[in-house]
Amino acid sequence: MIEESESERLRPRLSQPGNPWWLRIAVALIFVVAIASIWTTNAWLTARFSENTRVRSELRLALYTGNLLSELQRTAVVPLLLARDPALIGSLNSNDFSSTSARLMAAQKEIGAASIRLLDASGRTVGATDRYQLGTNNVLSPFYVEALRSRDTVFTVANQGSGAYEFTYSRAVVADGKTLGVIVVGADLSRLERSWAGISDAVAVTDSEGNIILATEPRWRGLTMPEALAVRDAPSAIQRAFQVTADWTSTPIDAYVQGRAVMRAETRIPFRGWRMISFTTYASVREQVNAVLALEIMGFAILLAGTFYALSRRARSQSVAYMRESADLRALNMRLTREIAERERMQKELRVAEQTVQQSSKLAALGEMSAGVSHELNQPLAAMKTYLAGARLLLQRGRAEEALSSFQRIDDLIERMGAITRQLKSYARKGGEAVEPVDLRAAVSSALTMMEPQLRGRTIRVIRNLPRRPVMVMADRIRLEQVIINLLRNAVDAVRERRDARIEITVETGAHAYVLVRDNGPGISDLEKLFEPFWTTKKPGEGTGLGLAISSSIMADFGGRLTAHNEDEGAVFAVELPLLKPGQDAQPLAAE
Repeated sequence: MIEESESERLRPRLSQPGNPWWLRIAVALIFVVAIASIWTTNAWLTARFSENTRVRSELRLALYTGNLLSELQRTAVVPLLLARDPALIGSLNSNDFSSTSARLMAAQKEIGAASIRLLDASGRTVGATDRYQLGTNNVLSPFYVEALRSRDTVFTVANQGSGAYEFTYSRAVVADGKTLGVIVVGADLSRLERSWAGISDAVAVTDSEGNIILATEPRWRGLTMPEALAVRDAPSAIQRAFQVTADWTSTPIDAYVQGRAVMRAETRIPFRGWRMISFTTYASVREQVNAVLALEIMGFAILLAGTFYALSRRARSQSVAYMRESADLRALNMRLTREIAERERMQKELRVAEQTVQQSSKLAALGEMSAGVSHELNQPLAAMKTYLAGARLLLQRGRAEEALSSFQRIDDLIERMGAITRQLKSYARKGGEAVEPVDLRAAVSSALTMMEPQLRGRTIRVIRNLPRRPVMVMADRIRLEQVIINLLRNAVDAVRERRDARIEITVETGAHAYVLVRDNGPGISDLEKLFEPFWTTKKPGEGTGLGLAISSSIMADFGGRLTAHNEDEGAVFAVELPLLKPGQDAQPLAAE
């Protein structure tokens, strides 16, 4: 009985199941929930991290675009500055290029351009930072042809072969209305390519026709984007297997670069229809997502009962982190928007300031012209006053015929005053009006006639040395006489305190025609400021300081120059003009 009762007590215990059914259902539910949670978390985090990566890629594109535009704008100013360099203009005029390359190298070092070349009017390279380019002929090159055609700074892109492009700014070098050559400055955009390659996976810039001109992948240059994406090495079986397993969670896949799935971001460059495209791999996204999934799986393995709670908390924390990061990105976007608005406002203010400066410059030029006309009209008015006084005395003495000659001179002076006022615009801009052959002897004689009343009023010995043959130059006679009269008036003022006052005017010929005005006055104290407007050594009220400045400008319009130097006794002013040789066509100079 004892044995029977013991067997009956043990029998129900052995018939009980090892695990309750609800536990198996709970474990199954946990596994289902775990798999569903892992799947959902992977999809959600992949989408969020992919979006963050895309936003960062677009921000990088904006930065790259700004750097590219900044480099192009910085280089675009260089040809304008070098085209006005007096040293380069002098080299092209004299055909002396011994120091041109060294000057261009110094400019390249300061500016940071890729290359600088100077071409003469025939398209031959006469100066370059790369000495291997010296002597090469670029007459058919686009940067040479376009620069001569537009007379402005032009931008050209040339395919040099082997996937290399040259980006150049060129401008014609013009002096006195004549094209002397072309300055060509290369933009160093390869430096930007290298910086992009160190940060982004792949970046390409296409022109308006869709051809790739800049790329971190050298094989892409010269191709269209579909052609570039088709250039890929044939993957092995192992690589294809890894590619399939790595890409199934990376959605959407925009393209493949070097066998890797990438997302594509594109932006427009406000320059000649260019566009910039970047490709970013999903490697960083996959690493971040895998890290989160590993933590989730570890949590399910250790705490099977609390997996759902842990996952929910993790999901909430990730959501908060994403919301915080989204808020930071929105704040950054607002900051960028404010900076862009501020920059636009500053650009508008800069344009207004430039217009104000231009208007001020016009007003200053108008004041200078008015003062110059007043200065030039003083001497005919003084001469008219003298002739009127003489005519009055002659009429009182009954010498009417001699008085008529004085009136004729007054009429000539009035005509001259009219001619002076008609030359007002020649003081306002560089370049003269139509010119004609002029005999320097006749101009000197006419100027001496104009100065006759002032010379008679003082004890001044005037020595005139004129050749017997005509000395012909191309000039405007009225303006040339104004220059000579200005020099004679300055000479008269210089010898005012001298007892043995002497003025010598000489006309000479050689390679050029010269008019020399000498005096035995005290000389010139400051030769450097002599031709500056409004600079004078005279007392207040005796001179405006514009005569020599205007005379120098007139000589420059005629293709000559006005110089001065001191001698042992007094000063010498020299007017130098190109000599009109017999048989040479008398072509008038065009006003600029």
